[in-house]
Amino acid sequence: MNNRKPNLQLLLSRLTVLFTVMALFTSMFLSCTAERDIQNTPEGIDVSRRHNSYWSYNGDEILLLGGTVQDNLFQIPDLVDHLELLVSVGGNYVRNTMSSRDSGNVWAFKKLETGLYDLNQWNDEYWQRFETFIAETAERDIIVQIEIWATFDYYRDNWDINPFNPKNNINYDTRRSKLPEAVETHPIYTENNFFRSVPSQMALARVLWYQQQFVDKILSYTLQYDHILYCMDNETSVTSDWGKFWAEYIQKQAGLSGKKVHTTQMWDPWDLSHPFHAETFDNPDIFTFVDISQNNHQSADAHWNNGISQLERLKNMDYVRPANNVKIYGNDGGRHKTTRDAIENFVKNILMGCASARFHRPESGQGLNETAQAVIQSTRELSNRMDFFKGSPRNDLLGSREPGEAYCRAIPGSEYAVYFPERGSVDIDLSSFSSSPRIEWLNLLTSRWLPPETLERDLVNIETPDQGHWIALIRANVD
Repeated sequence: MNNRKPNLQLLLSRLTVLFTVMALFTSMFLSCTAERDIQNTPEGIDVSRRHNSYWSYNGDEILLLGGTVQDNLFQIPDLVDHLELLVSVGGNYVRNTMSSRDSGNVWAFKKLETGLYDLNQWNDEYWQRFETFIAETAERDIIVQIEIWATFDYYRDNWDINPFNPKNNINYDTRRSKLPEAVETHPIYTENNFFRSVPSQMALARVLWYQQQFVDKILSYTLQYDHILYCMDNETSVTSDWGKFWAEYIQKQAGLSGKKVHTTQMWDPWDLSHPFHAETFDNPDIFTFVDISQNNHQSADAHWNNGISQLERLKNMDYVRPANNVKIYGNDGGRHKTTRDAIENFVKNILMGCASARFHRPESGQGLNETAQAVIQSTRELSNRMDFFKGSPRNDLLGSREPGEAYCRAIPGSEYAVYFPERGSVDIDLSSFSSSPRIEWLNLLTSRWLPPETLERDLVNIETPDQGHWIALIRANVD
């Protein structure tokens, strides 16, 4: 029997070769993976891969903040100056309705000498304005949320002059189109068949053809860029078939162009638990983000709790995706809410975990007035000083809190942002910090920070320095 002893030197040599080969293959695999990750880095606006309740732009996570003087921004004369002002205060987000109902606006179609429109011919001025708008926002890395169908253009006085109205064009009559010549009611009554043209509803083939040409014309400009989000309607109450049809249509057209786009719908009900909103929340393949702007009709804790309940619902259903607020109401003397409501809801939307916040146009909102500029700048500075995207809403960390007194976003033991809409004080437990933290106070309406102060690692009471809107930023003392 052969009882030769193993050659240890040979064995060690073979093991060395084996480990070298394994290391080589591991290195090659990691290199290929890294290269593949680089190649898969999304261009333009997309859902963040790290925190999918937020957006990324060209691979970098972003928080969308904005406010503008108008909704149909492509129609204003001083567009470039307005965009420059927005960027100067940290804004990067605008709304653009494809609307023509304001003074000085033009319509999309050519008006003939007879006074009627030809839906087969375009108004070059309208589309030149739109093309300029898309190019100027792209140059400044401003994300645009477009509303394809400007709901209020299709009702009451606006419908009376709208080119799609059968009495205003040469392309169809009321019998062929089944569209009314007059709609005297508010859009909540949905008495315009214009929004029932899709195959699953009234299948108004002639009308749908011209609607499709309009959408295709929009896409002929927007699909050349990567900074566009698509919302189907404004405050709609029509059947969900309409919004789903157009969202799927836009996604398919984008796919044919090698693009990935994101679509949503904006419903009219102010309560986000209304079944209408579920049509958006519960269909993530069709509506790849949600817009909860109508929650901004709420105030104080009702606004906070209603918003968070829906964000939690999305999480529990594994449907997490960005929740946008393309319009935040509130302006003293306006039709909806107060200036304080506007400021408060803007900040709360950001602290609760929404992906965007934008002030609505005057007089229903702040637009981009001095108050809006200050709030946008302050919110941007706050988010830049925090590890923002890792935080979460944590009002449960606040003690001795009165209703509506303060709102908290936190990474426990690391950083806390506590917002006070007016003078107030709350208790907060800082014992989880590894060292004594420090507090910095930000005056929201002046964008000025007070000098930092050191706090004890204990249950402490923090009180606002003065009246007005204040944010306390508490972080580990790194000095």
